[in-house]
Amino acid sequence: MKKLILILLLLFGLCSAVYASGEKSLPSEIGKVLSVSYTDSQDIQQGATNTKQVAYVEVVSGKFKGTKREIDNMLTGNPAYDIELKKGDRVILHLESPLEEIKSADDVDFYIADVHRSNILWIACGIFCLLLVLIGRKKGVFSLVSIIATTLLIFLGLVPMILAGVYPVIAAVIVGILSTVITIYLVGGLNAKSSSAIIGTVSSLVLAGGLAILTIYLAKLTGFAGEETQFLYTAHSSLNFKGILASSMIIAALGALMDTAVSIASTINEIHETDKTLSVKQLFESGMNVGKDIIGTMSNTLILVYMGSSLPLVILSNNIDLQKFFNLNQVATEISSAIIGSIAILACIPLTAIIASIMIKGKKEKVEFDFDN
Repeated sequence: MKKLILILLLLFGLCSAVYASGEKSLPSEIGKVLSVSYTDSQDIQQGATNTKQVAYVEVVSGKFKGTKREIDNMLTGNPAYDIELKKGDRVILHLESPLEEIKSADDVDFYIADVHRSNILWIACGIFCLLLVLIGRKKGVFSLVSIIATTLLIFLGLVPMILAGVYPVIAAVIVGILSTVITIYLVGGLNAKSSSAIIGTVSSLVLAGGLAILTIYLAKLTGFAGEETQFLYTAHSSLNFKGILASSMIIAALGALMDTAVSIASTINEIHETDKTLSVKQLFESGMNVGKDIIGTMSNTLILVYMGSSLPLVILSNNIDLQKFFNLNQVATEISSAIIGSIAILACIPLTAIIASIMIKGKKEKVEFDFDN
């Protein structure tokens, strides 16, 4: 019965809140560069001379497989935008019309969107999954399932909800709760230890959401902290970008919160199993002692993640007045995200410790669901 409940919960988490917007993006195919030639091209608007690659490309996937075209590829000298091609490269080709409107290959124009990289990404993912299963065994398998579930929840739950007009913070909290329940129950089993970790995580997650909203409002953050946000605005200008920023802060802190909560709850459970005469207060104090050790490393980890992802900004601080630097919208956004996540972790420790102490000590009988059987 408990297994059935967990499976239904997993299916509900994966399938809930899927609101399709009905909009279809332009299709893309994979192409192979057969040859490349170079010519100079005059930029009419800027009056500059740029290098143009003329790539002879064969479509190697989809409806128009076998089609060959010459496609112009401009090189402006800016490495952020240039795609320098060579013979044998595989590229992503965008079609300029929906498939249903295309009668034949002669009716469609292709342009080179980017280099095809997904094969390398799949190989890296395969290595990760293999190591996860080999080292973690059954726990590794459950961890892999939880990772897949969380990813699906974001793509099939969070994104459609936001596009459908649901307030992003609410959408993020819903997805965060579902992800937490699925992940912790899968890895830790259905017991008081896991339940207390879930309650501690969810409570801290809600706190992080409230802090994110308050910080964005008081600091007057715009929600436009990166180039990708501007692209999103072009495609969906009606979205709540401040809310999206707050939801990104929530999702970014979720993993660290789960890790902290599980560590505290597991420690208290093990101490209780070793000495069942300990009171709730003693269990709480033991959990807090472990939490004090977690504080430094976990908060440091979260801040390093943000600093690592924003390393170009950190380097840029060498060329900008520090007062101006720390008040830049993008810098203030990254700092706010790191601080909010760290505050949530700090709150998670005592919350989980007291909840776990009460639930584990107060249970009349041990309700355990062992996934290994």
